[in-house]
Amino acid sequence: MSSEALAKLETLAKWGFLHFDLPMNFSLKIDYWLLAPVVILTFIGLATLASINPLYFRNQIISLIISVVFFLIISQINISSLKILKNPLYIVSLVLLLIVLIIGIESRGAVRWVEFLGIRIQFSETLKPLLSLSFAAFISDNKNPTFKTLLIAIVFLLPVIIMIYLQPDLGSALIYTAVFFLALIVIGFPIYWFGITALPAILLSPLFWTMLHEYQRQRILTFFQLNRDPLGASYNSIQALIAVGSGMFSGKGLGEGTQSILRFLPERHTDFIFATISEGMGFVGGLIIILAFLFLLYRIYFIFIENNSLFEKIFLICCFFFFLIQFFLNVGMNIGLLPVVGVTMPFVSFGGSSLMSSFIFLAIASSISISHKKRNVLEIR
Repeated sequence: MSSEALAKLETLAKWGFLHFDLPMNFSLKIDYWLLAPVVILTFIGLATLASINPLYFRNQIISLIISVVFFLIISQINISSLKILKNPLYIVSLVLLLIVLIIGIESRGAVRWVEFLGIRIQFSETLKPLLSLSFAAFISDNKNPTFKTLLIAIVFLLPVIIMIYLQPDLGSALIYTAVFFLALIVIGFPIYWFGITALPAILLSPLFWTMLHEYQRQRILTFFQLNRDPLGASYNSIQALIAVGSGMFSGKGLGEGTQSILRFLPERHTDFIFATISEGMGFVGGLIIILAFLFLLYRIYFIFIENNSLFEKIFLICCFFFFLIQFFLNVGMNIGLLPVVGVTMPFVSFGGSSLMSSFIFLAIASSISISHKKRNVLEIR
């Protein structure tokens, strides 16, 4: 690295934009407790994809390399210094979601991707951490939980939800809504306020039912009656249950499962990857996945309770709920506890946009953790 580049990085470090001092004390500052469960999840995901299709494995490796580079860069940035970018982050996010609706690529009746240089990007995934940063900045500027702040949050969320729903991507729209509202409840907003704001939606629920696409209505109906259409709407759920059950305790071995390898199990590399893993690695593999996620969530929660910055706490709780809800929905629909929704498992399922989004979340959480440790050291001194 040239002396000029070192000087520029040293200036950024002094201004508080970076976590290290240059050139004397150059070293990556990373929360390795956050990284440990992700290594396990990523390894299992890659091994599973390799057993399904080498092409999936190759593409996921490329996405992983790009995601890790983003992680290493973003984790060294002092996130508090980015709070001033709340407006640009929000506006850029809305513009990108609008671009998807205008020039997006249609696949299976949905327009969720934009192709750039031969790479498909799903902005509803990659924008999760950026919108969480912007949301945390907007809410933290209004320090006290007031009804006005809740209305600001609704105004913030509504354009995002509408554009994601129009793709159509009902699953992601509901996840965004649940995450941001749960974050507000955790930081002290009274629950009954949400009841007041949700009352119009409850009254209009019959209208919302008619607005759902036919396949979305069928998924909900077959959840309550699994054998209602075994070769149609219920097919995915039935095949997933067979795959999970056939794995028993130790599994058939990766690449040996009949449901996944013979393609009885649909979306075996994305939405139903937990069923694929359970068939190949059995109860043991499923338990490893669950324990790794629990450890990751505990670490994020630990950083949350140790932090005093409202901006950082709101972001961390958004990060916590994004991981928790996606994990819960993915496992739930794989074992028949929840209706089938198009939700991937973070760090495990195939998909570059999901992987990048997850690693950006991880990088920001790591940055917050390192910043908190540095503040504690300064206080002790």
